[in-house]
Amino acid sequence: MTRVAAIDCGTNSIRLLVAELPTNGGPLVDLVRRMEIVRLGQGVDRTGRLAPEAIERTRAALARYADEIRGLAAVRVRMVATSATRDAANADEFRAMVRDTLGASPEVITGHEEATLSFTGAVHGLDAEPPYLVVDIGGGSTEFVVGGHGAPHTESGGAGLSGVISIDVGCVRMTERHFAADPPTPAQVAAAEADITAAVDTALRAVPGRSARTLVGLAGSVTTVTAIALGLDHYEPDRIHHTRVPYDEVAKVTADLLAMPVARRREIPVMHPGRADVIGAGALVLRIVMERAGAPAVIASEHDILDGIAWSLA
Repeated sequence: MTRVAAIDCGTNSIRLLVAELPTNGGPLVDLVRRMEIVRLGQGVDRTGRLAPEAIERTRAALARYADEIRGLAAVRVRMVATSATRDAANADEFRAMVRDTLGASPEVITGHEEATLSFTGAVHGLDAEPPYLVVDIGGGSTEFVVGGHGAPHTESGGAGLSGVISIDVGCVRMTERHFAADPPTPAQVAAAEADITAAVDTALRAVPGRSARTLVGLAGSVTTVTAIALGLDHYEPDRIHHTRVPYDEVAKVTADLLAMPVARRREIPVMHPGRADVIGAGALVLRIVMERAGAPAVIASEHDILDGIAWSLA
């Protein structure tokens, strides 16, 4: 086996996976999975720049990850940075910080690459009927990938994928753009719904998502909605992974979250404190994707772009 480290730095969170890559095509063997909310994309939609305090939060988390990677003696390291750093005018400042902290440069990947890595991580070992529509709801963007069995374990695309698109709709971006009140007003929710629906329809015209047999949802918004729908009293990744949640349950959880102030959301046992203020928008994106794609249910996956990054190091 080969020991690798994968880092996914998104708009809302930074995550680490240190794993052993099997040589026989089996599953990854996790050694460490970490996630910290750093909100790197704070204000990017409005200012076009990464805020100094957001870069510092990310640096502090990355320094802890670098120590862990060295301690576990990973032989290959890949860090991918996504939506916020694609949009920022001062991305060079961010890249310099990463090189100084991690000793390696981050790859600021395109939405297409992000989507393909997410698909690779999500469908490896999935027992469900293809073709799949994999939807990764991030902080600043949402990726749509359609494919079936035989998709590659790389970021390069190829056989198995029939459509990839990234749209600038995410839980942080929509919250900052639309939800000025706490909880958001009906008018604010309606404006967000119109914005999200237009973007999702654009995505579904670009990729054949409505013909997919299985919808797979990735990232914290989806897994948190799933945990709430399951009624868990604490966050249990093994219970959440590959759970199928019907549309009606997603719609109920979404409506409940949008009606709650942030303080009440923080009291939900499975809620990460750093996600409470943006989960309403994230749930709304999921609900609208299901509506517009005609999906009766979503399968939540705890395996996503982080796993795809690790597989790309094989």
